[in-house]
Amino acid sequence: MQTDDLPAGIAPWLRELCGGEITRLERHTARREAWVVDLRDRNGAVVEGFLRLERTPLPGDPWSLARETRIVEILHPTPVPVPRVLGRNATLACTLFERVPGRADLQNAPPQQQRRVLEHFFDLVADLHTVDIGIFPETEFPRPAGARDCALREMDFVRQRWSGFLAGHQDPLITYGIDWLERHAPASVQRVSFVQGDTGPVNFLFGDDRVTAIIDWEWGHLGDPMEDLGNISVREFWNPSGGLRGLFGRYQARSGLKVDLQAVRYYRVQQNMRGMIPIAERTVIAHPREPLAWYLAYRYIGDRATLEAIAEYMGVTIERPQMPPDAGASDPLAAAADWAIEHDVVNAVGSPFARARAAEVAILIRCMERVSRLGSEIERLDLDELGALLGATARDSRSGNAMLEDAIRRRRLEDRALVQFLGRRAYRLEWLYAPVSALYPNRRWAPLE
Repeated sequence: MQTDDLPAGIAPWLRELCGGEITRLERHTARREAWVVDLRDRNGAVVEGFLRLERTPLPGDPWSLARETRIVEILHPTPVPVPRVLGRNATLACTLFERVPGRADLQNAPPQQQRRVLEHFFDLVADLHTVDIGIFPETEFPRPAGARDCALREMDFVRQRWSGFLAGHQDPLITYGIDWLERHAPASVQRVSFVQGDTGPVNFLFGDDRVTAIIDWEWGHLGDPMEDLGNISVREFWNPSGGLRGLFGRYQARSGLKVDLQAVRYYRVQQNMRGMIPIAERTVIAHPREPLAWYLAYRYIGDRATLEAIAEYMGVTIERPQMPPDAGASDPLAAAADWAIEHDVVNAVGSPFARARAAEVAILIRCMERVSRLGSEIERLDLDELGALLGATARDSRSGNAMLEDAIRRRRLEDRALVQFLGRRAYRLEWLYAPVSALYPNRRWAPLE
């Protein structure tokens, strides 16, 4: 049983919580650290738990585990199915949730099952949006000041949290995306509802044709219900589960709320931008504990998806550029390292978490080889197009991005031309980082209907 990597005090707390012993403790492969826990209580009964923890809690964090725990506690008596909270330790910054039966990979289910599960899920989202928000104390869950606050408050939190990173990081898409969201925020909101803020496939569990629990509530807040519909579209993009045909109409009939498709398109961009900033930080300031290959995939596929979503909102077409010729890998050292990890390491490692980490290393090696071989040509193509857009030549990508960011902040560029340039750039980078992009192959937006 692996216990040594847990912060000191958590294992004794778990044993004290159940009055017995830990019989299973395994690291769960997930974006946020989690552990699968089985506890045998003093009567011999087994308690199945799911442990979340924060190794470095941040003061005033609007997405803290403590706040997520509170949301789940409030929602538990409502028609929205959530796990029970089995225990909370504020000192150790950890929560033990009930481990609800079910799976999260709807994208791997048969099409008919996907449809029935999504229908049930949309019914539950409608129920969530019609829950009386009075159950959420105003002291803990501030009410939005209006439509603009609904659209931008969470984005403001992200900008504040990562302000230090943004101050020293050049990313014209982030600069433009923030400005775009401010200029296109919805002018009205039908109803203020409690929204999950990151809802859709993977963030709920299902068994047979029913949702067994909606999970991951750290982004939950009071806001525009159209935000969650945009979230669902984003998550269906990453985890294709049969599309959205007819489901918005089902939601509208059950909730009594009119679906505003243009607002849904706006919130697709808002969701991507909220995720883009922390993901960019994790790929620039790579921490060894982080699943970097997955974050690179989120970054480069997500950039392309964001530009496509903006383009659809604005009625703009982005043409895919022609990519340079690729003769294939040529670095024998990279090839040897890749082969050794895939054939000698991955199959010999015991734990699923360690195997996943070893596979990520192989992907990162392939990325480094590809960027070393093709990166300069991609940069040249990008600088040529950038020069035509700006009417000025940049020496390299760093100076070119600085010039582009200045033009964006001054609003000197026409939106259509800028979106088309950024879109072509995103297509090229997704192609360049093909080894990580292959983690989410052929991702496309499902039609909103």
